[in-house]
Amino acid sequence: MPSGSQQIVQPHGTTIMGILNVTPDSFFDGGALSTTAHARAQAEQMIVDGAHWLDVGGESSRPGADPVSQDEELKRVLPVLETLQDLEVHISIDTYRAETARQALMAGAGLVNDITALRGDPAMAEVIAEAGCGCCLMHMRGNPKTMQDAPAYDDVVDDICAFFEERIEVAKKAGMADDKIWLDPGFGFGKTVEHNLQILNRLEEFQQFKKPILLGTSNKSTIGTVLNCELDDRLEGTAATIATGILKGAQIVRVHDVKAMARVASMCDAILHPGRYS
Repeated sequence: MPSGSQQIVQPHGTTIMGILNVTPDSFFDGGALSTTAHARAQAEQMIVDGAHWLDVGGESSRPGADPVSQDEELKRVLPVLETLQDLEVHISIDTYRAETARQALMAGAGLVNDITALRGDPAMAEVIAEAGCGCCLMHMRGNPKTMQDAPAYDDVVDDICAFFEERIEVAKKAGMADDKIWLDPGFGFGKTVEHNLQILNRLEEFQQFKKPILLGTSNKSTIGTVLNCELDDRLEGTAATIATGILKGAQIVRVHDVKAMARVASMCDAILHPGRYS
């Protein structure tokens, strides 16, 4: 694994994070990576296709999902993390449990992607601080089981900004390095279609925190609603959200279709930096 993985974003373009869910009920590809060998093969293909990071998760966070036990989460993710250790890619662990994060970091992960922004487990901030690793703080109302029960905001972007300000302060007080914090506005996590579209429309407002912004729109239901299309027909819609996000300041995009979205990102990067092609 590359060294310094907790800090890296691509210095000259968008960072591509491939989604490696090892869960039977993931909304997009549940059960597809049912063995460690399948996960390894998918990881290798994502790297060939342009992934800089692989985000490994053992519990589905789709709307309405039930939590799994910590033992089950560890049983799912640790063998996968171990088989990825020799690959030239950065690894993040998608968890809100401190013990899962601790063991994943020992197994080679360099960043904790916490959908609860340190609220799900009181020990999480200490684990991250002690490891000196990176952390992505995501905004979510409620939890995956309840988050889509009539979500409401005074102003969705302003409310998320207030949330980030508070969670960044919590992270820093716990001893986490300020320059290793990423932010994710939580597209699809406790938001209506209009809320999600407003987040994209105003994404540049999150740049006030001067931290890398991660965007996770890939194949989500808002795209299906807008385009009236099923889950397996959202590639173009995803591409539009990824392009919009990059042009409005997202530095990391978390995606299922790595090859297609890496190409979208490369085109957006060229538009943002045309001098590279003079």
